[in-house]
Amino acid sequence: MALGSAITAALVFVLAFARVQVSTCHVLDANISCLDCKHNYDFSGIKVAVKCDKVKKLATATTDENGAFKVELPPTSVDCLAKLLGGPNNLYGKNKNLVSKVVKVSHDVNSYTISTPLAFSTSCPLASIGAKSCGVGSSKTVDLPVPPEWGLAPSSYYVPFIPIIGIP
Repeated sequence: MALGSAITAALVFVLAFARVQVSTCHVLDANISCLDCKHNYDFSGIKVAVKCDKVKKLATATTDENGAFKVELPPTSVDCLAKLLGGPNNLYGKNKNLVSKVVKVSHDVNSYTISTPLAFSTSCPLASIGAKSCGVGSSKTVDLPVPPEWGLAPSSYYVPFIPIIGIP
């Protein structure tokens, strides 16, 4: 009786592990940095997206409190870019600091990192040179000089649409 239960247990054990497939996982392991943050800045909650060539789905990750993030890359990935998307607070940065190419780590076959650091600022870098806004322009429209006695609406209401009348 004990021999039959031992054989059954061994058979169940073998069948359970027969379904496990060994796969190699490509992992991007990197950090983000801040250009003007204090020493104890909390990086948690900042989103990073990774887009690989010939793959439709974006891989996303959220950073931990130290700015580290890990993303599982598709096994067929060759050409990938990592992009800093944003976080719980306003982040400012130049395009060259917000996007980085994903490169293979030389000593490990399945490890990847970013070629240039993903960096941002917490304050508007244009404020130091006297700019009034940081990337946000005015939404005021320009009206053509139409005398008010003509009784027409402001030109911003009808200038983009010019009706063509008289075409048969």
